[in-house]
Amino acid sequence: MASRDKRIFIAGAGGMVGTSIVRHLSADGYQNLLTPLSSEVDQTDQHQVTSFFREASPEIVILAAAKVGGISANNSYPADFIYRNLMIGANVINSAFESGVEKLIYLSSSCAYPKVSPQPIREENLLAGSLEATNAPYAITKIAGVKLCESYFRQHGANFYSLTPTNLYGPNDNFDLESSHVIPALIRKFNEAKLRGSESVEIWGSGEPRREFMHVDDLASAVVFALEQIEAADIFLQGVSHLNVGTGSDMTIRETAELISEIVGFRREIVLDPSRPDGMMQKLLDVSRLNAFGWQHSIEIRTGLKKVYDWYAAAARNLETEASATPR
Repeated sequence: MASRDKRIFIAGAGGMVGTSIVRHLSADGYQNLLTPLSSEVDQTDQHQVTSFFREASPEIVILAAAKVGGISANNSYPADFIYRNLMIGANVINSAFESGVEKLIYLSSSCAYPKVSPQPIREENLLAGSLEATNAPYAITKIAGVKLCESYFRQHGANFYSLTPTNLYGPNDNFDLESSHVIPALIRKFNEAKLRGSESVEIWGSGEPRREFMHVDDLASAVVFALEQIEAADIFLQGVSHLNVGTGSDMTIRETAELISEIVGFRREIVLDPSRPDGMMQKLLDVSRLNAFGWQHSIEIRTGLKKVYDWYAAAARNLETEASATPR
């Protein structure tokens, strides 16, 4: 179990995942948290990352930093996604090794799995087939991060390993309609349609793809659990390079939209646009390995979505209040 006074660097501490991990670590008694923002340490810059490790001397690293986005963003900016995420992973993982970090947990993504995979997807399915074209550049960077950790363990015995979470949602998510994932996009669309009195809301694709959604606080609890209970050798001796993190259940995009519209209070038409890409048709993770270690998710989808909608609605009201109070 990690000592509560260890210096823990949370890379990506300002994002949705990072802020949740910081909250959970703090609640669990960890007090020596290193949380520089990207404006303070650009993790795509090798010199800045090296200097940070030299000066701050972290003992544990949780690598949650990443450039992320939905189908539209991945299609529009593939070079940005592959370059920035490759640089972040390579710089942080190598600097962690060179500075003698005791433990590193890298957060991958379920999109790293092949487009066509047996369901639910087991850890062994990584690299077993072609990637989904709409997010292949991002997926490649996540695979690279997983393999970097595995390689540092194999060659040097470094206590570095990866967790692969399913689709995440939560407070502090990106709600920009041009770059967000499906849940924040739907929450914003339905909320704005309700406020405008719109007759319908359009959603991308056929509505048939199935997705497993997990509240970010469940991922944070899994990270803290892994930090305290799981070592790299525990994973690699099972013949796999990482552990899946998820809920073990999924739902269609249409069902997701209907549930969010109910929570938001928008009770009018949902229009599907099948000309838009669907992405992978199903992406359900097998979480039996992590469950066997003793971790289980605790936030069910309806409860989690209600919490996030309440957070978003309050944040949107605060922005409107601030805007109306600003002198023009």
